Formats: sequence, C-alpha cells, structure tokens
Amino acid sequence: MNAHELRAKYIEFFISKGHAQIQGKSLLPDNDPTVLFTTAGMHPLVPYLLGEEHPAGKRLVDCQKCIRTGDIDAVGDPSHLTFFEMLGNWSLGDYFKAGAIEMSYEFLTSPRWLGIPRDKLGVTVFEGDDSVPRDEESAAVWKRLGIPEDRIAYRPRSDNWWGPAGATGPCGPDSEMFIDMGTEPCGPDCEPGCSCGKWLEIWNDVFMQYNKTAEGVYEPLTRTCVDTGMGIERTITTLNGKKSVYDTEIFAPIISAVERASSYAYGSDGEKDKSVRIISDHIRSSVFILGDPRAVSPSNVGAGYVLRRLIRRAVRHGRKLGMESPLLSPIAAVIIEEFCGPYPELRDNRSYILEELNREEQKFLETLQKGEHEFEKLLPNLLKDPRRIMPGRLAFKLYDTYGFPIELTEELAAEQGMAVNRAEFEEAFKKHQELSRTGSEQVFKGGLGDQGEMAVKYHTATHLLHQALRKVLGDHVAQRGSNITAERMRFDFSHGAPMTPGEIAEVQAIVNEQIKRDLPITMEIMSLDAAKASGAIALFGEKYESQVKVYTIGDFSKEVCGGPHAERTGLLGKFVIQKEQSSSAGVRRIRAVLE
Repeated sequence: MNAHELRAKYIEFFISKGHAQIQGKSLLPDNDPTVLFTTAGMHPLVPYLLGEEHPAGKRLVDCQKCIRTGDIDAVGDPSHLTFFEMLGNWSLGDYFKAGAIEMSYEFLTSPRWLGIPRDKLGVTVFEGDDSVPRDEESAAVWKRLGIPEDRIAYRPRSDNWWGPAGATGPCGPDSEMFIDMGTEPCGPDCEPGCSCGKWLEIWNDVFMQYNKTAEGVYEPLTRTCVDTGMGIERTITTLNGKKSVYDTEIFAPIISAVERASSYAYGSDGEKDKSVRIISDHIRSSVFILGDPRAVSPSNVGAGYVLRRLIRRAVRHGRKLGMESPLLSPIAAVIIEEFCGPYPELRDNRSYILEELNREEQKFLETLQKGEHEFEKLLPNLLKDPRRIMPGRLAFKLYDTYGFPIELTEELAAEQGMAVNRAEFEEAFKKHQELSRTGSEQVFKGGLGDQGEMAVKYHTATHLLHQALRKVLGDHVAQRGSNITAERMRFDFSHGAPMTPGEIAEVQAIVNEQIKRDLPITMEIMSLDAAKASGAIALFGEKYESQVKVYTIGDFSKEVCGGPHAERTGLLGKFVIQKEQSSSAGVRRIRAVLE
C-alpha cells in the first residue's frame, strides 16, 4: 500500500461510518499566537473541540499537513520528520471511547482495510494518578476486542494524557496503538510504549473527558469529544515492513533526486546516508511551507527562522555530499511533482518555491564566505597557542553570530593542524538551546485557540479592519494571516506598497466609526457557493468545507469564518493602529490594539 492509497482508504472508511470529510488547513495557523506551525491534526479543530458547532456536523474526518520542529536535530534517524501528514477522525459530542476504539481496531485489522494481524497490535492506556482514575473503560474495550492483557500497557500522564491547552480547560486520557516491529524486547519490562524500537506508534485516540478548573480539579465534561491522529509516513513504514520512513515509496523519488544531484549512491555510507535523509526531509518541509497559501519567507524570526534553518541545514549537508549550487531547487521540483496531486497549491506556487529556495541558498553561501573570512582573522592568534586547540567559545561565536556550522570550523581548523575544543562548544550550544527552549515555551503559553473575551474582541476587529482596508486601498486587499493575543492583534494583507499616514488614519477612523455604530453581528451556515454569491469574503488561498459559517457585521462586513465573535461592535472599545510595516514581498502588516 502506498501513501495515496492509505489516505483514500482512511477517508473512505470513516465516511462509511457517518463522518463528513473536511479540508485540511494551512500549515501556518490563523489567529493563534501560541504556535508557529500547525503541529497536529487536531490543531485547526480546537475551537470545535472546545464547544463551537462545526458546519459539517459532529463526525468529521480529514488529512492535515503538519510541521514539528522540536526534534529537528533528530531528523535523519529512522522515524523523525519535520513535515508529516496526519489522518484524523473526530467526534464532537457524538461517540466516545468504545466507538472510537472499535473503529480504530476495525480499520487496523480488517482485511478490507489495513489487515494488520491482531497479534502484532499493542496498545497503551492512561494508568491514572491522584487526580484522575485509571482508564479501565478503554482497557476493557481493547480486551473485549481481543487484545490480550500483556499487550495493554498502563502508562503515566507524560505518555497518555492530552491537555489542557492552557492552565485550564478540556483535557483527558488517550489510548495509543503500536505495531510490534518484530525485534527482540529490550528487557523484561519492554511493553507497548517502550522507546527501544520494538514498538512503533501509528495511531492515537484522545478522549476529552474532563475540564481542569483553576483550582486544579478535574471535573467530568457533559459534552465529551474524541480526536485522533494517524501519521501516514509511520503507518506506511509499518504496512510495508520497512525499518525506516525513508525506505518507503514516499521518499524514494526524493532520495533518487539527491543521488542524481550528488552522484552518491544511498546505502553506501552511514554518515552520508544520514545527510541524504536530512536533505530529503528538510527540502520536503521547506517546499510545503513555501507552497502554503499563507507562505512565509526565510527570516530571522518565528516561522521564517525555522524555514531558514531547514534550508541552510539542507545546504550544509548537500555540501558534505559534494553537491554544487543550486543544490535545492532540482530536488524541490521533484517533490512538487510528487505531491501536487493531493496538494495542488504546490503546483500553483511552484515559481515562488523555487525562487525562494535559490535566493536563500545563495544567501547562505555568502554567509559561509563571511564565516571563513572571520576564521582567517582569528587564525594568527590561534596559531600562537602551542596546544593547537581552538577555544569552543570562539567556534560557538562563529556559529551564533555568522551561522557558521561547527563542522566547517573543525574542517578549517584541521587544515591548520588544529583541533576545536568541542566540549566547550557543546556547553555553549547547550546554554543557547536552553534559552531558545525557554523562549519557545513562552510562545506556547496561553493555550491553543484562545477564546477569552479580549481575544474574541480582537478577532472581531480583524473583520472590521479587513473591510476598511478594502475600502481605502482597493478590492485587491486580501487577508494573508493574523495573530491574536488578549493584548493585541497583528493582521497581514496583500498590498504592494507602504500605506501613507493619511491612509492609515482613514482606515482607523472607518473601523472606529463601525464600533461607534454598535452594529449587530450575526452568523449563518450556508454552502460555500451561496456564501460567495451573497458577497461574503473568504480568506486568500484558504480551503473550505461545502458548508461554512458566514459572519455578517451590520451593513459593513460579511466574511466566511469559523468564529467566535462578539455580539455587537460596540463592545470592542477604541481601535488604534500602532504600526504598519512590510511582512514579506507584496504583503503588509498592521499591529493594533483595542483601548
């Protein structure tokens, strides 16, 4: 079975179980300041898991593009990826544990679907703690379906619990499904969930069963939900008996492209093989980020910084294989061709993807030249040291200030008969990682899909701002993304030139006039065609379901949007634009507050 067949079978199975297929969303979340990328299939559905009514109903199924960067340094081993596809099915107050587990089991083991032998399947459930009891309900369902007790592992909160997204809110236990890879157990305590490699996780059913209060109490929810996730790449690896995600048909054409570009035969050398895998993963991830309807450009902040890091790491490993510039674009062209079927946005944005990759690659090569120049400036003093050891702090400075890889510093040092104090470098690098991780954790504070009072007001204000911009600048203006917290809003829109002070003042005045008018805000569910016919604006490049929510603000604005919104504009307060600036080529950015 290949990835396209798995994707189709999964959707077909859950449609047969009464689920409505919905569209996967952007890799770059809208209105969510808590994450840089869509990190899981459940991410775009958080508002509905928290209580919003979904236009498509209570049973949903989809395939979602995801990016996870927490393990970027582990990419190149058999299982880690930065970009992956996540299949998911959802129950919004409909079926719960028994229904979800029974459907998971049927899809995994039925000969009509995946046909995985039952004796290869192992599962984990929540072991319970002082706050929440052991999940005997899920374990009982697995036993009833025929999973023996020695392949049902009870795991702690760190393994089998989801949420809440913030300090309080919906949360609950999960049950994870693993495939026995056929290797010997690592010891007598080896069980599903063990990280030794014997068990490979392929699916996770999350049961949103409790509400955590501010006092830390877990109260049972009256409306329980299920969200699940099955990674396509890992599942295909298992189904085809492969030991690595990179050995599947998903990566075969990409690795072939790397082989052609490098004249290196994959499988010949362990370290070089790792470089091939890193190049394949990082370019695939970069293509999907650049090809997204809300694409960002490489930069030194946020999602743009992650993209820059992926591209530059791919270039560095390409140089290790002797690849010559342009390294990336020929491989990217293959990836676009392979994935444009299920993701036509890659074909639509082909020119932009290749241009940005070539531009960033050239910038990095210039960076490498600067790093080599700085090394040469340090060299006279370094050669005075009879020990011939370059301090790790200097090597880290080259890395931190100029983006110069430690491996290249070691190569240059070796050419001069020197070594680098790698331990000192690693110590400095570790401190750098800890600071970066602390900063990252701050990004995640506040919870996914914040629906607090101020966040809702700011979200409503984006509709007013969008329409005001169209009135002042023209109908070419289209929203390209937004980022909202309880303290401020950021709004990106398509426009080719900086706004004049007069235009900014006019837009601000229009928004405040609509707030002063205290316009009512109403919502209707209708077909996407009917919404467009009614004059509703839809987000630039966004994918929508057949049934959508349309929010109307008096006689001023009408947009397709998931919500939530304030009841009247008069509740918003005074709208103040603090800054207007460039976001990327052809895209401007407004920062504003409500006072």
